[in-house]
Amino acid sequence: MADPVLSARGRLAGLMSRPGATPAAILEAKRELNCANAERAIQKALDVAPPLTAEQRARLAVLIVGGGSK
Repeated sequence: MADPVLSARGRLAGLMSRPGATPAAILEAKRELNCANAERAIQKALDVAPPLTAEQRARLAVLIVGGGSK
């Protein structure tokens, strides 16, 4: 299985080096890379910690749904 972060990073690099790449495509590739990095960090944190409580999951969901804004 391909590493999602490496795949997203490669896609972005390819778009950045392509003269005809649209700003919208580059922005979407940046979003995908950010998402892959965030997903990896969250999974890593969850792998080493005890299970979260319902309240803790709800607090994290607010951050994700709100785009990181408080």
